[in-house]
Amino acid sequence: MSEETITRITVNGKDIILIGTAHVSKQSAEQVKQVIEEERPDTVCVELDEQRYQSVMDSERWRSMDIFKVIREKKTTLLFMNLAISSFQNRMAKQFGIKPGQEMIQGVQSAEETGADLVLADRNIQTTFSRIWGNLGFRGKGKLITSVFAGIIFQEKVSEADMERMKQQDTLNAAMHEFSKAFPGLKAPLIDERDQYLAQKIKDAPEKKIVAVLGAAHVPGILKEIHNEQNLDELTSVPPKSKIPKLIGWAIPLLILSIIAYTFINNPAAGTEQMISWLLWNGSFAAIGAAIAFGHPLAVLTAFIIAPISSLNPLMAAGWFSGMVQAYIRRPHVGDLELLSDDVQTMKGFWNNKVTRILLVVIFSNIGSTIGTMIGGADVLRVFFENL
Repeated sequence: MSEETITRITVNGKDIILIGTAHVSKQSAEQVKQVIEEERPDTVCVELDEQRYQSVMDSERWRSMDIFKVIREKKTTLLFMNLAISSFQNRMAKQFGIKPGQEMIQGVQSAEETGADLVLADRNIQTTFSRIWGNLGFRGKGKLITSVFAGIIFQEKVSEADMERMKQQDTLNAAMHEFSKAFPGLKAPLIDERDQYLAQKIKDAPEKKIVAVLGAAHVPGILKEIHNEQNLDELTSVPPKSKIPKLIGWAIPLLILSIIAYTFINNPAAGTEQMISWLLWNGSFAAIGAAIAFGHPLAVLTAFIIAPISSLNPLMAAGWFSGMVQAYIRRPHVGDLELLSDDVQTMKGFWNNKVTRILLVVIFSNIGSTIGTMIGGADVLRVFFENL
C-alpha cells in the first residue's frame, strides 16, 4: 500500500483517513478496496453527490433523458459542457481499461461489503456548475469552451505513470496554481469551495473511524479547511443573477427598434433598408450556425426565420427553435443514448450522435444569431447616421 496517497488525521476525536485518488487509475481503485478492507472504518465518504452517484452506479441513465425537456429548461449549454468536460476522463478511462469513477464505485461497494455507513460528501454538481458559469466573464466562457473543444480534437495520451505522479501533492499544487492562472474565476467554485464543503461533510460524518475517497487535488485543501467550521448553506446557495445583463438585453432591442422606426418615419426607403439588413444578417448567420452543426435543412430554415425575431426578445433564442425542429425530425433513438458516453470522446462522435447534434444545432444557431445581431445592429446604425 502506497502511503504517499494516504493521509491520516484526527479531528474532534475522530480518526480520519484520506485517500487521494486519480479518477481513472487502476491503482487508485485497488488501493481504495485494500484500505477499506484493512481499516474496517465505521463510515466511508466518497467524492460524489446524489446525481453523480446515480450516474456512476447506473450506466443506463441516458435512456431516460428527454432532449425536448433539456431544451425547454434552457439546459442545453450545461448538458453540452458536462458531456464535453467528462469526455477527457472517459478517454483516459478507456485508455487504461477502467470504468470512469471506478475508485468511487469501489468505495461504495467496499462500504457495503464491510457494513460501513456511506456518506455522499460532495456538493450538488448543478450548484457547482452554476457557480462556475456565474464566475466566468464572457472571455472566460469563450476560453473555457475553446479549451474543451481543443481537448476533444487533440487527444493526447497520458501514461499511467504520469497519472500516478499527478497524485503527488507538490505536483498537484503546482498544477492548481497554473489552473487558477488560466481560469481564475473557475478555481474558487470548482476546487476551493468544494474543499470546504467536503471537509465539513467528512468531519460531520457519523461514528469514530472514517475513510474518505477523494480526488487527490482536494486533499491539500481539505487538510487546510477541515479544522475550520464551514457554512454549508452559503456554499450551496446560487448567487442571484445580475440585473445588468437583463437590462442590456432589453435595452439593445428597444434601441434597434426605435432607430428603425425613427428612420422609417423620416425616410421610408432607408427604414426598409434597415429592416432588410436586420433580417438578412440575423437570419443568415443563425442559419450558417445551424448548417455548421449539420442541422436538418428545416432546422437551418427555422434558425433563419426565427433569429431576427428572437434577437429582439431576450426571452427567446433562435437555437431553441432550430434545436426543437432538429429533435423532432431527427429524434434520438435508444442506440444514440447508449452510445452517448463513447461518442463524446471524439469530435466526430459529437457531430454524429443525434443527441449531441441537437445540442450543437442549438448552440451554433445561437452563436450565429449573436454575431448576426452585432453586424446587423451595426449596419442599422450606419444607415441611421447616413440619413440624419
